Formats: sequence, structure tokens, C-alpha cells
Amino acid sequence: MRIPFVAGNWKMHKTVAEAVKYVKELRGLVKDVDGVEVVVSPPFTALHAAAEAARNSNVGIAAQDLHWEREGAFTGEVSGAMIREAGAEYVVVGHSERRTLFGETDATVNRKVAAACAAGLTPLVCIGETLDQRERQETFDVLDRQIRQGLDGLTGERIAQLVVAYEPVWAIGTGRNATPAQAAETHGHIRKRLRQWFGPDAAELCHVIYGGSVKPDNIADLVSQPDVDGALVGGASLDVRGFLEIVTRSRRAV
Repeated sequence: MRIPFVAGNWKMHKTVAEAVKYVKELRGLVKDVDGVEVVVSPPFTALHAAAEAARNSNVGIAAQDLHWEREGAFTGEVSGAMIREAGAEYVVVGHSERRTLFGETDATVNRKVAAACAAGLTPLVCIGETLDQRERQETFDVLDRQIRQGLDGLTGERIAQLVVAYEPVWAIGTGRNATPAQAAETHGHIRKRLRQWFGPDAAELCHVIYGGSVKPDNIADLVSQPDVDGALVGGASLDVRGFLEIVTRSRRAV
């Protein structure tokens, strides 16, 4: 059985001092929490300090993005090797804000996923449809394209190690979220495609998590769905106590 995976994406929030304080508090709060993987994703400036604060704990650290080249004339960019050296184990790739605000495409997502794997990082690959696409009943077509093109060239072994985050764009930061039934249907489709294109073992091991206005009061219903393996949490992860509630309510009954 896949262990639930919960990641907090802080986006452009928290100074180094704030990040360290948060991680130190969180590691104490979750030290005896089992049955769920816990990750936080601070901004680049706080990455190293947060990783040091999380050392020898059950809190993982993720970067929020990376460049696909190891080094070069790319002003303002950060490579996978740099992220790994800073102490992160994971990296978010293809978040809808990167796609919509900064023009990322499935092709660039694919290059970043490959770079993350080459650097020894576990990618959290984000996919999802806009409201217009959902209303035009294009959700599955959009997801198929994003999976096929974004994960092109990866082996089943690599897919098994990934985290795929389904984030309906219409639910991010809006207070709206997919119903448990919508999440179940969409995650089931994603799992089916992973099975079809990368094999049953890869599909069974790959985490498929939900993101989009996740809160303490809706997480339990979401993770109760068989193909929803946790959550990528945005604004609700900024408060450590609220994030703890989401983490503890993500554990599945055995």
C-alpha cells in the first residue's frame, strides 16, 4: 500500500528565519506521526537553512522549481545539482503557476523532470486543467497530453519513484476544490494511463496526490478515495498547526 504523501508548497512566502522556526516546530510535532510522508517546499533563499533544520527528522524538503541545465548562462535560474547540494530531496515541477504565469510547457516540464532525476531529486510533477477546459469536458484529454509529453522518455522504474500532483487550476487559491467523487474519477484516470503507458508496477508504486484548496476539513474525504495518495497543500500549509492537522488527517485507516 502506498503511504500517503503530504507536501506543503509555501510559494513566495517566509524568510530564512521564518522557515527555520517553522521547520523546527514541525519536526517536533510530527516526530511520532507515522503512516504519512511529510514534505515542505520553501523558497530558494531558505532551502539550505530549512534542510539543516530538518536534518535527521521525518520532514523532507522540496525546492519549488529547477532549470533543466546543470550550469550555464541562465541568469536567475537554479540547477538540480545546486538544489541537491542545498539539502533538498524533492523538487516541484510544472506547477500551474509556472505554466500560466511564466510560460512553461509540457516540453519544458519534461526537460526539468529529466534534470531532477539526473540530480538525484524526486520530482513532484504537477498536472491539471483550467476551468474552461473542464467546462468543455476536455479534462482527460488535457491530462493525457500532460502525462504523455511531460513524462516522455521516462522508464517505468522512474515513474514508480515519482509523485504526480493533480491540481485542477480552477481550484488553486480559489477556495473551491474538487469533490471527493471528482478527485476519485480524475485520479483513477491518471492511474489508468500510468498503468497503460508505463506498466502496472510503476502505476501501483507512483504516488498520485491532489492539490487545490486543500484544508484540514476536506483532506480526510479526499484521501479516503483509493487513488488519492495525499495532497500538495498551498496556503493552508503556511500555518504549521493547520498543516499538522492536514498531515494527521491524511493517514489512512488500516
